[in-house]
Amino acid sequence: MTRRPSAVVVGSGIAGLVVAIKAGRSHDVTLITKAELGESNTRYAQGGIAAALFADDSVESHIDDTLVAGAGLNRLSAVEVLCAEGPERIRDLIALGVEFDRAHVEPGDTAVAPGDTAAAPEANAAPAVAAAALDAADPVAVLARGLEAAHAHARILHAGGDATGAAIESALVRAVRATASTILEYTFVADLLVEADADGRDRVVGVSIVDADGRPAELRADAVILASGGAGQLYAHTTNPVVTTGDGVAAAYRAGAELADLEFYQFHPTSLAVPGNFLISEAVRGEGAVLRGADGTRFMPAVHPDAELAPRDVVARAIAEQMHRQGGAPVLLDATALGAEFLASRFPSITEACRRNGLDWSATPIPITPAAHYWMGGVSTDDWGRTSLHGLFAVGEVACTGVHGANRLASNSLLESVVFAWRCVEALQGAAEPAEWPGRAEAVGGSAAREADVDLAAGSALEAPASFTRLELQQLMWDAVGVYRDETTLRSALATFESWSADATTLHDRENANLLQLATLITRAALAREESRGAHFRSDFPEPSERFHLHLTTERKAPVAL
Repeated sequence: MTRRPSAVVVGSGIAGLVVAIKAGRSHDVTLITKAELGESNTRYAQGGIAAALFADDSVESHIDDTLVAGAGLNRLSAVEVLCAEGPERIRDLIALGVEFDRAHVEPGDTAVAPGDTAAAPEANAAPAVAAAALDAADPVAVLARGLEAAHAHARILHAGGDATGAAIESALVRAVRATASTILEYTFVADLLVEADADGRDRVVGVSIVDADGRPAELRADAVILASGGAGQLYAHTTNPVVTTGDGVAAAYRAGAELADLEFYQFHPTSLAVPGNFLISEAVRGEGAVLRGADGTRFMPAVHPDAELAPRDVVARAIAEQMHRQGGAPVLLDATALGAEFLASRFPSITEACRRNGLDWSATPIPITPAAHYWMGGVSTDDWGRTSLHGLFAVGEVACTGVHGANRLASNSLLESVVFAWRCVEALQGAAEPAEWPGRAEAVGGSAAREADVDLAAGSALEAPASFTRLELQQLMWDAVGVYRDETTLRSALATFESWSADATTLHDRENANLLQLATLITRAALAREESRGAHFRSDFPEPSERFHLHLTTERKAPVAL
């Protein structure tokens, strides 16, 4: 019998689950997750998933909105792939069992379905636009949709009101359990295994792991797909779960893979200002909630023409500035005009989180603060999820496809995960063109931006003498490499990071070592980019600069293990 090729998938969010489901048709798949299956950023995604599905919208409009948000650093080819293939991937999610919310349509209402230009509304005056089954065979025709910041149209699909990620995760976990994939839970991927192939090129041939019983082992495979998510645990305030310690990006860097755009970390404007930093979805502002200072006065209309629906980086900085003016006190999110019944049905998870913290957001504005939310940087990939290392692929937040540029458009992240996970498997199955990673210049084709190698790897944090705690690292990242940055504080933070060391005795130690490595690289990248663009804001260089209309990349010249 002919041996089926093998693939190791690292991570069990939407990207990893889609890869495992689709690749299982052609490969023997081992899916590894360091917690329980399904514990990832995907589970906590509230707002929804964006796609141009309806007649009053277009792929071109979605592309335009994504490019505007990305502040000139998007890879155009990746954006075109995302927006053009997104609608079909939504249908695939529905086929896999994802139940998106349906629109409420009263008897006699005019329905609007995909492709029905005659029935398209004149404008998106309401945050949620009704759609009904003009074509009962079309599963998207009955879907509800909402409006979020920086989108020209209401194109955000949601599930369970504000539990979109959980609904997607649940359906995909059921689907992957129905496959023949081997699932390894509570298993930590320590490093990538790299060997020279017959042509002398470095190739990833598997992973080294620490299993659920704490035993080290190696798993060899024909391909490794990183889908391990972001690194929100770098920051004192984050919307991410505790598992997001950047392990995949750090392991890829040690193996010699190219990384890009590390300085671009998006801070969600509205996280509940209570222990745990519970995310308050952007969709709340899309439905009409407003931001107020401690004195009750709205401040966003004076900051941006789109007020509360301005791009995330604009809103996050405006909130940070307002908090500074009022002595650090949280800003207030006022959703009281939406009414208790609507808030409970549209945002049940947020309503419950408020209740647990003694808050009634239908009656009183709630305290919020910005929080680290999404990393635009990561492992460089092409439009098929291929990295600079043969045998290594990356999809989801661990990857830097370039689709988000300097600032992610709201609700594009779940779509990016499913679209590029799908294409990654097509590359595994030999359907991608060209047949291999095309190299840096070609991979970045279609964008006006250039590439620049920056010495982000100088020094070795793992060889420094001083110990540290995760809380110390998180607070320093928040203070020095957060919403506001400047040369003095960045250099001071970098010197501190380079004076710290981390060992690899326990799983927590390994995670801390990864966080320290990434904190050092992000700080160097933030120092190197002497401008403000998208999610990266330098108070000493407050304007964008043509000199930095480029992607900063880095890679190790030789692999090293943790």
